This record gives sequence, C-alpha cells and structure tokens, in this order.
Amino acid sequence: MAEDKRPSAKERRTVPAEAIELYNQYVHGEISRRAFLSRAKQFVVAGFTAGALVEALMPDYAMGQQIARDDERISASYVTLPSPQGHGFIRGYLVRPFSADSRSETPAKLPGIVVVHENRGLNPHTEDVARRLALANFMAFAPDVLTSVGGYPGDDYQGGQLFSGLDPDKRFEDIVASALWLKNREDCNGRIGATGFCYGGGVSNQLAVRLGEDLAAAVPFYGAAAPVADVPRIRAAILVQHGELDTRLVEAWPAYEAALQAAGVTYEVDIHPGAVHGFFNDATPERYNEAAAELAWSRMVAWFNAHTRV
Repeated sequence: MAEDKRPSAKERRTVPAEAIELYNQYVHGEISRRAFLSRAKQFVVAGFTAGALVEALMPDYAMGQQIARDDERISASYVTLPSPQGHGFIRGYLVRPFSADSRSETPAKLPGIVVVHENRGLNPHTEDVARRLALANFMAFAPDVLTSVGGYPGDDYQGGQLFSGLDPDKRFEDIVASALWLKNREDCNGRIGATGFCYGGGVSNQLAVRLGEDLAAAVPFYGAAAPVADVPRIRAAILVQHGELDTRLVEAWPAYEAALQAAGVTYEVDIHPGAVHGFFNDATPERYNEAAAELAWSRMVAWFNAHTRV
C-alpha cells in the first residue's frame, strides 16, 4: 500500500464551510473557474493566502492514493465495451484481486461492483476506490462516461465541462451497459452492486430503479435520490451515505426514506455528524472526514458482502 501522506485532522487548517460550498459549486459546474478563483479570495483566513486557500480546496490525487496502480495484489486493465443505447462504446477500469486468478486455471467468480465517478470523469480517486474494492475481494469496474469525448482529461474542471456537454440519457445508458456487461462476465458470480459519489451516487440510485432484480445492492454516496414514483421498481438493498452538513441532500432524505419504506425496500442510512458533501474523497483534504470515511467504507464492504455473495 502506498504511503499515507494525508494530513491528520490536527494538521489541517480550518477552511470555512462557505469556502467548501464554493468549491462544490465550482466542481458541479455551477460557477466558472474564474468566478471560483475570484470569490475564493474573500475566504482568506489566518495562515492562508488566497493561493494557499485555493490549493487546499483543489484535489491532490497523489496524496489521496491508498493503493498503488502497480500493487502486486491486484490485476488491473482498461476495457472498452459496446454501449449501443449510449455513445456506442464505453471504456473503464477493471480491477480484480490477483489471488482470484492465480490459484487455479479457472478464474474465481467474484461479485462485481460498478464504481461511478463524480461529474468530472474517471479521475485517479475513483480508480483508487476500485483498487480498494479489489483488495476487499470484489471485482470492480469503474466506467468513464467521458469516453466518447476522449476520456478524463487529467483536469477536473475540463472534465466537468466535457461532462456537461454530453447527453444525460446517453451517459446513463453507458453506465447501464457497463453494469450488465460486468454481471454477465464469466468471472463474475452473477450478483453485482453499485456505488458512486455525487453524480455517481445519484446514478447508483437510478441503476437500482432501472436494473431491478439485476442489481443486488447499491451504496450511493451523497447522491440524488431516485424519483419517488420509481422507487417501487427497486429490488436492490440500498445503503445511503450522507454528510450531516450536506443540507440539501439531508433535507431531501425523509421523502426518499418514506418511499423506500412504502415499497418494502431493504435499506439503511448513515448521516455522518460534521461531514460535508464529498467527505469520502481523501484527495480533497478540506472536505475529507477521516472518521466518516472509514466508517462508511467498512459499512459499504459489509453491505456488499451481505448482499452480493452467493
């Protein structure tokens, strides 16, 4: 495992919650890069210059990496598969534990987990999450919905611009194609789960509606709920992850919960105290909440173990 270079809670200087919300607006494409940089200056606090504040809010993917790309415990490759209802094809990052394929001539059949990125494309953080799931003895596939426009460009802002220019329905069809491809692989046990972050969290909820019996479980992180009218179509077990300070989603949760209850869906929710939107992303240290992220990870692994193993 790569050396953990993330600052501890004590080492991190406090960035105002309003500045974190400004960053969220920026990465969701609600304001431009210029507006973000300009408005960030008003949040200069003791110990920060304007430049240091911006740097603190921007992702550092090397710092957030937990599993090296060349870790000998995993087998990883990029795979392109057809998506006839989407953009024609979709490329993604497929990761399996090395031990699953090294002990016999027949690959072990593992549960498959679709890992859906935020609205910037398949960035290094999402790939790292896929590697972490492989080390938890799952087969993970992280598709890149930016495939049709050249893939994740290496810059989150540019990725967000490309993302917003794509047809939302075709983006979703690309994820559906990825999920069904994963489920039907010979080295999958036929049971799949989905997880994702922000956009990917919302997609996880959407997949539960769309796939019905074909999706065993979903763990959406700070993602939009499925429409209430569609909830009766869900057959997957749903574990929702929200940060307490992510007020828009937390305030919307009771309506989603009522719909899940009415439909008889197996579900649980964790609303993590003091956590903001993006709390799981350790590449953005001023949003990252170590206690919430570690609890959410352990809960997710246990959830998938309970609902995707046969």
